[in-house]
Amino acid sequence: MSSKKCVFAEGYSGKKLFLIFVIGSVIGVLYEEILNLVKIYFATGDIVWELRRGVLYGPFNPLYGLGAVLVIYLLAKPNYSNIKTFIYGGLLGGFIEYSISLLQEIFTHTTSWDYSHHFLNIGGRTTIPFMIAWGAFTLIFVKLIYPFLSKWIEKIPVNIGNIIFYTLLIFLIIDMLVSWTALFRSALRRNNIEAITPVGRLYDKVYPDSVLSKKFPNTEFKVRKGK
Repeated sequence: MSSKKCVFAEGYSGKKLFLIFVIGSVIGVLYEEILNLVKIYFATGDIVWELRRGVLYGPFNPLYGLGAVLVIYLLAKPNYSNIKTFIYGGLLGGFIEYSISLLQEIFTHTTSWDYSHHFLNIGGRTTIPFMIAWGAFTLIFVKLIYPFLSKWIEKIPVNIGNIIFYTLLIFLIIDMLVSWTALFRSALRRNNIEAITPVGRLYDKVYPDSVLSKKFPNTEFKVRKGK
């Protein structure tokens, strides 16, 4: 009697979704950085490669990773039609973009984008044209890219896959925790709130605003009114 072959990250398992998160995070960074390079080139003629990342260490933007996971779990798994995938993808992309922008401003007093002067913007946090683009990207990702990625991930040997999964999981948890708490500490520092813990004092030394502005050059640091 033959036993069933063990497949790494089969179906819509947590391990596969996490690797989709990682892949989406990297693709998002490449997209942002290439798009920024093209914009600067056409505006000035200069070739400038500027970081567009969401964490301090590594080429990761968790916003895109989160979007990729939600798209796959909410839209690929139910196997919607093309038109529904496009519409739901646009709505989901706009919702994520708006929500992340709002939460970032509330908790870190920073903004990474402002679409206030864009056509059909929604609170300056997203726009209708961008939502249409998110819908198109979602359709391509769900119907064309994800099936290939899914098969490729499942071909990874189980032992190797587990090593990759746990290594990236631990690294990204620490990376995101340090990155976002450093931004939170920066918000407190810019509002003249002194560090009262060893961690806060360490952050002030290792991650001053001069370092954070280089790591997150597209982030606008704000000071609360009245301070």
